[in-house]
Amino acid sequence: MTTAQVNYLNIGLMLISAIAAFIIPFELFLFSYAFLGPLHYLTEISWLHKRNYFTKGKKDFIFLLVLCFLILIFSYIRPILSWFFPVDVEGNFIDIGITNIAESAGSLTPTLIFLSFGAALIMILVKSNTFKVISYSLLFLLGLAMHSSEFYLVLFAVFLPTLIHVFIFTGAFILVGALKGKSVSGYFSILIFLLCAVSFFILFRQPGYIISDYAKSAYNESFFSLNYTVFEWLMPHMLEGVRSMDGLRDIIYNTSSGILITRFIAYAYTYHYLNWFSKTSVIKWHEISRPGLAIIVVLWVAAVVLYSFDYRTGLTALYFLSFLHVLLEFPLNFQSFKQIGEQVKLRFRSAG
Repeated sequence: MTTAQVNYLNIGLMLISAIAAFIIPFELFLFSYAFLGPLHYLTEISWLHKRNYFTKGKKDFIFLLVLCFLILIFSYIRPILSWFFPVDVEGNFIDIGITNIAESAGSLTPTLIFLSFGAALIMILVKSNTFKVISYSLLFLLGLAMHSSEFYLVLFAVFLPTLIHVFIFTGAFILVGALKGKSVSGYFSILIFLLCAVSFFILFRQPGYIISDYAKSAYNESFFSLNYTVFEWLMPHMLEGVRSMDGLRDIIYNTSSGILITRFIAYAYTYHYLNWFSKTSVIKWHEISRPGLAIIVVLWVAAVVLYSFDYRTGLTALYFLSFLHVLLEFPLNFQSFKQIGEQVKLRFRSAG
């Protein structure tokens, strides 16, 4: 396919994603995350590995891999420790020292994500291992220093690995392609991408949509906290006076604001995945060995089966892989912004 054909294909995928998000927002998000997500993680990590993760050092990715293991362990520190230490009937540790350890370890997750993000920038700019170690140490200390900031915690623990990853970074990829290609179709694609996102908050503001029982049950066990955080930071007035979990769920599942927000989330995630698969002829992520392809297919099918069996089980089993692909993509994200800056500079030079 030509670049223009790929751009127009993506415009079509944007519109399809947006229309589906308008009609069945919660169901679309759950389906895309469970069906398209695992295949995206597996194929992208394979593609990134062949390109050395776009870093200057051949082994830089190992640091991100270790950080992802730590994030996994600290995210599930309470159930892990409960295997070895006694808990009461409510699931609380009997030993207060163990409780303190669990709380301290769990609170490190935002700092580890911040460290991963900052380290990725160092990896694309610096080759010296000594300088990298010093930089990583300073980043870790900086992350600890900012730990008292609620904005910092929410930004790195919630929004960076989710909405920023699937919407802002995807938009950056589209913009890079448009600037490099200098084509009408490229600029049109970034325009449609943004217009679709804005449309959810302008069109059909009284949806007349009712979430299915299955979607509500699965969402309660998976992404409820993401929607709640969006409300907490963007529309806190909606939560005033709400004291019960049933009240929170009513706002997220039954109000127009709750549905509009989920439309945007569903669109961002669905198109993020479809954008990746539509670029096959451009970035050639499919060019891998047959054994490698077979392993990816088997793992993908297993992931889909797990999600089909129980959504929370699938989410837990795929937690490490989903987070790993986010962290390993950070260097590429920075490369995209770097290329955007370079292309903008060229435009100014040409204009001068």
